Amino acid sequence: MGQPNPVAVLDKAVSILRAVADEPATLAELVSRTGLPRATAHRLAVALEGHRLVRRTTEGSWVPGPALGELGRGGGDLAELAGRHLVALRDTSGESAQFYVRDGAMRVCIAAAERTSGLRDTVPVGARLPMTAGSAAHALLAFTPAEEVTRLLPAASFTARTLLEVRRRGWAHSVAEREPGVASLSAPVRDGVGAVLGAVSISGPVERLGRRPSPETIGAVLDAAAAISRSAR
Repeated sequence: MGQPNPVAVLDKAVSILRAVADEPATLAELVSRTGLPRATAHRLAVALEGHRLVRRTTEGSWVPGPALGELGRGGGDLAELAGRHLVALRDTSGESAQFYVRDGAMRVCIAAAERTSGLRDTVPVGARLPMTAGSAAHALLAFTPAEEVTRLLPAASFTARTLLEVRRRGWAHSVAEREPGVASLSAPVRDGVGAVLGAVSISGPVERLGRRPSPETIGAVLDAAAAISRSAR
């Protein structure tokens, strides 16, 4: 059996993007508008969602995703916006601060503000980390469609119950999941219609952040997430 034609796959993916450009589309409407087989349309839509090129509404319809706007603006606006607020978060919390976006099964650090002295957790801009460990992964996956989460959970350091708790309280916390001795606290950042743009995070030694984050630290991260969300609208 021959290998799939990558250009043909790209053409099909573009047809999905065009199908949702003007108005939301259910899976049945995607099939109708593109002429693709149902399984193919679903597989490509889920793949595009993983790259944030499309997203699903609360009603389950597909619409254009936030990454399309970022690409159209040159891709740097969100990182620049987040970076300004990360400096304030670092200064308030005393810990290194990062902003992550999801890229399929990975999360990418697109902005960071490092603690200037003392023991710190350093995550360089451009670092690609797995979606299977760390509080930023929790914050991003908690609002991801169930079938994508199901594929990642077998290799994850957390459970579906962890993600349900993140959805309930609005923030995530992890201890020594990504790296021994490191704790982190994260919150999702949303756009004007509720889609998750990324996750704001602080990370540092467990001895400082603690196994149970303080209300003040939680509040600082939530405030930063809200500020980035307002700036991105």
